[in-house]
Amino acid sequence: MSEQRELYDVTIIGGGPAGMYAAFYSGMRDMKTKLIEAKEELGGRMLIYPEKMIWDVGGVTPTLGRDLIERLKQQAMTFDPAIVLGQQIVQFERLEDGTFRLTSDTGEQHWTRTVVLTVGYGILKTAKLEIEGADRYEVTNLHYTVQELEPFRGKRVLISGGGDSAVDWANELEPIAASVTIVHRREKFGGHEKNIARMKASSVQVRVPYAVNQLHSRDGEVVDEVMIAHVETGETERIEVDAVIVNHGLKADFGPLREWGLHMDEWCAHVTDKLETNLPGIFAAGDFVDHPSKVRLIAGTFTDAVLAVNSAKLHLDPEAPKVAYVSSHNDRFKEKNKALGV
Repeated sequence: MSEQRELYDVTIIGGGPAGMYAAFYSGMRDMKTKLIEAKEELGGRMLIYPEKMIWDVGGVTPTLGRDLIERLKQQAMTFDPAIVLGQQIVQFERLEDGTFRLTSDTGEQHWTRTVVLTVGYGILKTAKLEIEGADRYEVTNLHYTVQELEPFRGKRVLISGGGDSAVDWANELEPIAASVTIVHRREKFGGHEKNIARMKASSVQVRVPYAVNQLHSRDGEVVDEVMIAHVETGETERIEVDAVIVNHGLKADFGPLREWGLHMDEWCAHVTDKLETNLPGIFAAGDFVDHPSKVRLIAGTFTDAVLAVNSAKLHLDPEAPKVAYVSSHNDRFKEKNKALGV
């Protein structure tokens, strides 16, 4: 077989936490691995929240999102998988010998014996503030994500949204901002209970059920005031601001993946407890999937990756061990341990 048609045991599509951990674990299973990511860098959805503190990964003390991405990248490269960036897979074909030919939006083709889909919510698009003219402030003080906390120090910040990220940003900014106001159109917030309780016990000013309905600017360049309206009574309130953060969620776009014949709903694919899709030889993990035991934490995504790779391995070799040997007894780590002086 020519180098151009090099065949891999498994090709992982999607380079977020699930995809990166799958690339590491497939190395533990001695599988020839390729990982393909549509963006020009690995990280997936976590790239949107580099300053967000991650608390809930086992054995990892509180870590910034950007730092966890770097650790996952390093771990993913342990067994030297092939990494392809900047390509979205748009087509798959099952060949006569049972292998797959994957075609990307650049026209490049990839050959593989199995596929693990870790595409998250597809190509994510930020839900914008639906106010005419709001886009003019995106270059100044209207933000849809927070790359760094420091620019908000001493500022009057208004956050529009009520999900996990909106609550998290309110808690992260409260100690350093002059004031934080969070506006949500529902009485209940959608974040984790402990984070919501922490927010409500702090100096964060909570306005519910309200929605942002006007932005005011004295010079036409930055937002100075925000008008919010009660969603039931219409009663309005003006709030002076230095910065506005809008977190109205993300819209999923799976593109051509919906044409593959996978059992999918609006947000995800439905898989078995072994992370099998309805298409033989194609498995899936992470935010992209739903199954009866699904745990929607980063820790849960790692377990998904392990189960999907194990299923891919057994698809190729039904006589293979059901799981990889633990690292302390896995021959794949012997030379690496020697390099560490262990």
